Amino acid sequence: MSDATIAFCLPAHISPQQFLTEYWQKKPLLIKQGLPYLIGMFEPSDILELATDEDVSARLITQAENWTLTNSPLTRANFQNLPALWTVLIQNMEQWSPELANLWHAFDFIPQWQRDDIMVSFAPTGGSVGKHYDDYDVFLAQGFGERRWQLGKWCDENTAFIKNQPIRIFDDMGEIIFDEILEAGDVLYVPPRLSHYGIAQNDCLTFSFGFRRPNLMQLFDNLADVSTHQDKLATPLFIHQPLHQAGKLDNESINDIKCQLIDFLNSSAGEQLIKQTICETVSKRQYDLMPVNDYVNPDEILTALQQGAVLSQDLASRIIYCDNPTQVFINGELLENLETSSLALLIRLANGENITIDDILQANIDVDDICEWIENSWVILQESDS
Repeated sequence: MSDATIAFCLPAHISPQQFLTEYWQKKPLLIKQGLPYLIGMFEPSDILELATDEDVSARLITQAENWTLTNSPLTRANFQNLPALWTVLIQNMEQWSPELANLWHAFDFIPQWQRDDIMVSFAPTGGSVGKHYDDYDVFLAQGFGERRWQLGKWCDENTAFIKNQPIRIFDDMGEIIFDEILEAGDVLYVPPRLSHYGIAQNDCLTFSFGFRRPNLMQLFDNLADVSTHQDKLATPLFIHQPLHQAGKLDNESINDIKCQLIDFLNSSAGEQLIKQTICETVSKRQYDLMPVNDYVNPDEILTALQQGAVLSQDLASRIIYCDNPTQVFINGELLENLETSSLALLIRLANGENITIDDILQANIDVDDICEWIENSWVILQESDS
């Protein structure tokens, strides 16, 4: 399955522009057979085995008289003597399956800087994680078996959750506006803060393609980190000093400081600082990358490329770029001192293109640089007809 063969996950009668205008963050959408590529990609046994890997981020949720939550690392013992109703969740699935990660291209009508991760949920008949809502957009894709989904009321920060539970759940979903069973290949788009409730109809796997935007706390935190590299910002401010009591910080002085801060942020230097902060924030991964332990041999890479292999973005990484000036950010870091030719290829990779040996030769990029990209998990080498 190549990138070019992956159709957008949308109904045939809805264009990407129409989806973004009418549905995105506004209302749900059922997409029958939106991701047929998922069918047969995984069996429940694959997910249960992966859940016990010590490097996996997983959660085991059980429901009997009370809900319980067990976080990774999970072992086989955790899956012994379980109640009838339980669910196991694994985050960051794109790290473990490049084939699954490739399905991000089905959502290329949404910029990749909004991608969060792909989570998989396995549950036997009746299994669920309760009635809840998310603060992010999600495409719920059925990969195996069937799951019944109900959608209800819109929620907000005042929505009351059941007290003393290990997960955020509530009882009242209000009026049910959607109630259908999804089969393998079907996809349900759920916008932020819309309550939803999924119940396994049999052994089933549901893959959640999540999209998230930064919050102000993240931006403020990262703005401080980026600012530490700006020596000029360490210079004390000149502040108008009215006569006041020795212990008083007057509102006039506070306003003077605030105005200087706002003036700086509105300056060209401040705008560049904000731009870098936003780019680093949205290109950061929520989960650490697994290191590439194997030595990447330049001769083997060159031979593979000459025989028709191509380079594509490792979709466990985030590659984004911005203009004026053109800069590339990967996994939360600005790549500085890039040659123009390397910059151009990384931008093409970020846009979902594959890079061939002819592209590399024309750009005059050394194969050692390509090996470094592979070792950094920026790109992967794949057969051209895969």
